[in-house]
Amino acid sequence: MNLLQDLVIASRVCADHGVIDAYGHVSVRSADCPDRYWMSRAVAPELITEADLVELDLDSNAIMDKPPALYNERFIHGEIYKLRPDVNAIVHNHSHAVIPFSCSNCRLRPLFHLAAFIGQGVPTWDIREAQRGSDMLVRNAMLGQSLARKLGPHPAALMRGHGSVVVGATLPIALGRTIYLDHNARMQAQTLQLANDPDEVVYLDDEEVQALSWQAYARSWDLWQTQWTPRLAAEAALRASQPVA
Repeated sequence: MNLLQDLVIASRVCADHGVIDAYGHVSVRSADCPDRYWMSRAVAPELITEADLVELDLDSNAIMDKPPALYNERFIHGEIYKLRPDVNAIVHNHSHAVIPFSCSNCRLRPLFHLAAFIGQGVPTWDIREAQRGSDMLVRNAMLGQSLARKLGPHPAALMRGHGSVVVGATLPIALGRTIYLDHNARMQAQTLQLANDPDEVVYLDDEEVQALSWQAYARSWDLWQTQWTPRLAAEAALRASQPVA
């Protein structure tokens, strides 16, 4: 597996599904050094290539001299990797379907099988727990630590008025959870509009959530990888054919 190419693919898939646009980011823990991780320099995810990827330590410092501009919120990733040795990939996204659940008392619950992981708990982090009067961005380690503690052992956490952070033992799991968290939020909002009584909505129960804990999104990942690998190769060939300015 080409880990860096897969990181590019994951970023492109998130953009393609509309869970991130010019903002948001994906990272993956280094396969060789678990105390490091890879993510892009500060560029829109839809534009990322392997040349944009930067290796960072868990304090979110680049492992290189004169690094390019980095994402302000890279501390989300470094602090979660510190706290969660079981996590090897992270997606921070701004899904428009998910954000309403982050700033209301309507709890996000698992409505369909591909989003069963929601039943493991998705807490909501309010940045005011760590700092009042912020610009809502996780710009430093202190804020990253606060978010990581709120995430705890869970597969995802909502960020009030901002988005969410989703984690996984593998990149396909973190990506699949991100996409299906968004889908579940849309479905839940639609279902609540249809229901005469919110208590009539039937969610997955605890036994079903447990029975679906094996879900690793292998078929979804195979599809996304198959779709994007030739596209990236074609882009690389086009760049190589263009004269250097």
